[in-house]
Amino acid sequence: MLLHIPGVLTTQQVLSLRNRLDAADWTDGRATVGSQGARVKRNRQLPGHCAIGRKLGGEIMTALAANATFFAAALPARTMPPLFNRYEGGERYGVHIDGAVRKTPGADQQLRTDVSSTLFLSDPGDYDGGELVVHDTYGVHEIKLPAGDLILYPSTSRHEVLPVTRGCRVAAFFWTQSMIRDDHRRSMMFELDQAIHALRGRHGDSDETVVLAGHYHNLLRLWAET
Repeated sequence: MLLHIPGVLTTQQVLSLRNRLDAADWTDGRATVGSQGARVKRNRQLPGHCAIGRKLGGEIMTALAANATFFAAALPARTMPPLFNRYEGGERYGVHIDGAVRKTPGADQQLRTDVSSTLFLSDPGDYDGGELVVHDTYGVHEIKLPAGDLILYPSTSRHEVLPVTRGCRVAAFFWTQSMIRDDHRRSMMFELDQAIHALRGRHGDSDETVVLAGHYHNLLRLWAET
């Protein structure tokens, strides 16, 4: 499932994050990947252990916790605190697949990467290029969203970031271990959840919506891993 979630952060929240990020010390992004990723990765990142990155990541986690669409789509068991990257001057990240397991910075815990998320922190008009390109069985999808919007996609997808030829692209990125690891099942649960909410909004609660909600929760019991 490839899903655009608008307005995860407000304009004011984005501005506050960017002011602090722009003053931070960035390092070579190749330090955070294996040998295969290092061959195609050309960007800069905030080190996972730096204090400003942890603080800003915590602010994003708070916003995610309040976002019902993110919860419904990802069904998070655990979410890795966000990291931050920066592209300019032709920097790019070639085609790759995210590692299956990530170690949570500052914690003795590993996380299976089921869902990948990119939260855009630069407006599309501020830079040229820099599209996130996701390759899946339905084709090739180029994504360039307003600042504060998030794209969510399966971590099993091949993806890349095209070269930034003007301006600067700043984003947060992170991974979620879902209660439902299978993307097809997770997508069905999201569609069922959205349909139930739409029916309730249109007609109110009814015997039928109670039955549908029961099926949703029973499927979650059947498939969930915690």
